[in-house]
Order: sequence, then structure tokens, then C-alpha cells
Amino acid sequence: MIPIRADGAVVEPVSVAELRAYLRLDSEDGGTEDDLLAALITAARASLEIEARRILVPGRYRIALHAWPANGELGLPLSPLVTLIRAGLSDAKGVTELAASLVRLGPDPVEAPGLLIDPGVPDLAGRTILIEVAAGFGGDGPPLPAPLRLAILRLAAARYEHRGDEPDAARTDAADHAAPFRRMRL
Repeated sequence: MIPIRADGAVVEPVSVAELRAYLRLDSEDGGTEDDLLAALITAARASLEIEARRILVPGRYRIALHAWPANGELGLPLSPLVTLIRAGLSDAKGVTELAASLVRLGPDPVEAPGLLIDPGVPDLAGRTILIEVAAGFGGDGPPLPAPLRLAILRLAAARYEHRGDEPDAARTDAADHAAPFRRMRL
């Protein structure tokens, strides 16, 4: 099971203007480096998402399953899990929506994100389970913690300042910033 991001453009938690101010760049340079700064923000956020094992921007994700989980619990690698948008069964004729009581959020959507599956779910009979959830900080989810927002700024700034110096010199810095927020796995 691999969740697939289902929505379009991501709104980064740090703007190019904020990074320009953090770097103390001249605001009258005509924005010649704005594309580079935007790419550095995206790369810094992605690095922190990997290190912290958390989704730092809100989004919708789709999951397809070929069997119901045996124990009635479906753990998801999407923290923080915000809401279950829909669940249904798909076949050649289309998608049949499931009642909201059959699939619901687990008790801890931040540290142990997952769904609880009611034992009364229908038999698949050759159909595929389709689930769509919302996850991530911001939007309808919890606000992005200030230290992670600052970490995005610091990582993007470090990569701007050390362009071409060393291969990914800021890599360990991302791990340091993400450590207090990192979801642990067994």
C-alpha cells in the first residue's frame, strides 16, 4: 500500500518573500533568483518530511487495497492524519461508497495514524478498496510547529549559501531539526 497524493499544487509553508527576508537579499534585484529560492524551499521541506516522517503541507491521498486488514486496523504512513474523505469499493461498473461507520479514523491520528475497519464491511468479491484521506500540517490539520517552519528556512538558506560547495552539506542539519518531531517505527 503506497498512498498517492491526489491533489495538485502544494502551497509551501514558507514563501519566497520570507526566504528573501531571511537571507537579507536585495528586494530590487527583479526577482532573478526567485525560481531558485522556490526550489530550495521545496527541497528543504521534502528533506524535513523524510526525516520527520510527517507531512508538512496539507494534501489529499488515495490508497488502493486488495484485501481488508485482518485485525481491523490499517496503519498509514501519513502523519498527521486529518480526516477520512471517503471509502468505497471499485469494480468495472464504478465505485460504491461505504457507510461512514464502516471505516473511520483511529484514536491517535498524529503518533499512530490509521483507520479502523468495522467487521461488518462487505466482502470484496473481486472489487478493490479505495480510500481517500486528508493529511498534513496546515489547512484543516494542526498548524505546522514553529521549529519545523524555521527549519525549512534554515535548510533553504544553508543550501543557498553553500551552492556547489559540498554534496548536500545540509543533510545532517535536516536530521537535527527533525529529531524532536520524528515519528518512530518499530
